[in-house]
Amino acid sequence: MAALAGSGEIIPNFLAGGIAGCCGKVTTAPLDRVKILLQAHHRYYNHLGVWSSVAKVIEYEGVRGLYRGNGAMMVRTFPYGAIQFVAYDWFKKKTKRKLLSGSLAGVTAVLFTYPLDIVRARLAYQVQGECLYRGILHTCQSIWHQEGQLKALYRGVGPTLLGMVPYAGAAFYSYETGKAYVLVKGPTYLSKPSLADPNERILTAQANLVVGGLAGAFAQTIVYPLDVGRRVMQLGTMVPNSNPTSSCLETLILVYTKHGAQGLFRGVSINYLRAIPAAAISFTLYENLKQYLSIHLDNR
Repeated sequence: MAALAGSGEIIPNFLAGGIAGCCGKVTTAPLDRVKILLQAHHRYYNHLGVWSSVAKVIEYEGVRGLYRGNGAMMVRTFPYGAIQFVAYDWFKKKTKRKLLSGSLAGVTAVLFTYPLDIVRARLAYQVQGECLYRGILHTCQSIWHQEGQLKALYRGVGPTLLGMVPYAGAAFYSYETGKAYVLVKGPTYLSKPSLADPNERILTAQANLVVGGLAGAFAQTIVYPLDVGRRVMQLGTMVPNSNPTSSCLETLILVYTKHGAQGLFRGVSINYLRAIPAAAISFTLYENLKQYLSIHLDNR
């Protein structure tokens, strides 16, 4: 990435990507917590829907319960978002292919931050009064010493990468395609002059939100069963009747055998509720922050 660093773009891209990722995630953190409980069929929430699960979390754990595991998610999200957006811009310049660049960027971000995703899932799956883990560091240490060191911290990375290739590729490709379509064929009120270059037009925040949200929804639909398999593998023995050594395929078969096809899409509605605004906010903030930071860093 030396070429990118030398161009002066890596700092604004890194900061913009990290901030955008955090803002996108923090707005949907309560839905993320509930999604994990539903995906892994937690015994206290297995019979509930999305909103009844939200209500039950608040009833038994308070509003703070909706943010259980959020600290680990934020620690992971900043570097994840930063690496993903920086890598995407770099790969796009090198390959000139948006779909491939998105996939490679997603894989790069996952490999660097995956252990924190496992930690976040373990903390979020706990319910009040039945806590195995006390925090981020304790969770890392417990998994490392009790479940197989580094290998355990990357448990489930296979389905994550399998899902990330089509997800990130589809998300970035559909976003870039939608953005280009609106800029070329859409009404002029959906775009505005760029702050960095008045001769270049960019999408308005409202248009960016719509295009980014649709891109996120499209990508999530493609890979959701793999996300269910990944989550069950991440939680390991916390999920009843699960086998910590099962492969991705064996895990998906287990879910299908116990819960049918609907088990592979358990929590998909809440995934739309969280993924669409998260993607919309992330893409929109990234585009605007990248311009803002580029201008101010160039003027220093």
